[in-house]
Amino acid sequence: MLPSPAPPAEHASWPRPQVQDVTVRAAEAVAAHLAECEAAQDVTPAAAAALKASGYAALSVPPTFAGETLGGVGATLSEFGWAQEQLGAAGASLALILAMTGQVLGSAYAAHSLPDALLLRLGHAAVRDGALINAVASEPGLGSPSRGGLPETALTPDADGYHLNGHKTWATGARALDFALVSAHTPQQDVARALIAMNATGVRIVSTWGGALALRGSGSQDVFFEAVRVASDHVIAPQPSRPAHPAWFWTALAGTYLGVGTAALEALIDYARKRVPSALGQPLATLPRVREACGRLSAELSAARALLRLAAEEFEARPDETSLPLLAAAKAVCVNAAVSATDQAARVVGGAALAPNLPFERLLRDARAGLTHPPTDAEAFERLGGALLDGEQKGAGVP
Repeated sequence: MLPSPAPPAEHASWPRPQVQDVTVRAAEAVAAHLAECEAAQDVTPAAAAALKASGYAALSVPPTFAGETLGGVGATLSEFGWAQEQLGAAGASLALILAMTGQVLGSAYAAHSLPDALLLRLGHAAVRDGALINAVASEPGLGSPSRGGLPETALTPDADGYHLNGHKTWATGARALDFALVSAHTPQQDVARALIAMNATGVRIVSTWGGALALRGSGSQDVFFEAVRVASDHVIAPQPSRPAHPAWFWTALAGTYLGVGTAALEALIDYARKRVPSALGQPLATLPRVREACGRLSAELSAARALLRLAAEEFEARPDETSLPLLAAAKAVCVNAAVSATDQAARVVGGAALAPNLPFERLLRDARAGLTHPPTDAEAFERLGGALLDGEQKGAGVP
């Protein structure tokens, strides 16, 4: 993997060694199991076990919480973005599973958006067992919940708590998950969430991801909840979104897909150095157009990386709504940098880029998946432009 640029001397410990250590272990697990998951078009049991054993689930869990020792790494938002780039470069399908665990836990602790008892339970499970969690919200009729709407999945109270019934789609890493935060409507027509153990009676996973264009190893299957028992203290009452929720989600996506672009550049450099066409008699790396392409991709990816870190650090310094537009734009810029990098790399390589024995066709497919995650490019840049025009965001002047 191409190393990220060395930080300035005053930031020589960034990211912290413990963040680097757990990220290296997770990247090794992703790289070791990616091919088998892509072939299976699902997360294999061996891959799930390796992701958990890496300890990455503890990355965004704090060391202590509510007076208890959890032992988590306590990664900052900018460290999380860096870590996800390393994992995205190793393999986006499995990196996205870990990204979802990181953003769900990171935002929940930052926003204190779950009861203390649940945050303690999840934190202990993540650190002790590497437990994986995802927020499961999309539905066949609703689509993505990013544009609002009431889910059809229902939480119905009864004498002993609640029962949950519904059908969710695009549950990334479904068969690897230990827990799911499931959004559902209540009798009051509000949207609440329920923390569900994925091995609970009534949870059924159906394979619907086979033949997906991208992220084939992510196991983003459909999940059915059929009269699943939910204790009252595992239901989270309706609450407004907090800034930490989109901040951690967008950073997870930006870092992961930026890693796909990083991998495309690395693969192009390796290919250009080794490929010696008989008509040329020397490596492709000697051709000016190949050298230009590598330089262009490196510059675009470096610019996206710098924007992501800047946006994440601004949110760390001021974790409120005013810091969100730049993070939204960073997600769009990182994804588009990955789309551009994979496309340009494939153009340079030519027909060989479509062969399954090289990584280019997978990277090309995976990068485009980033465009489907909210916010869209138009939404992201409108957010930032609106903030600038309304005077809520620092302008483009010299700092």
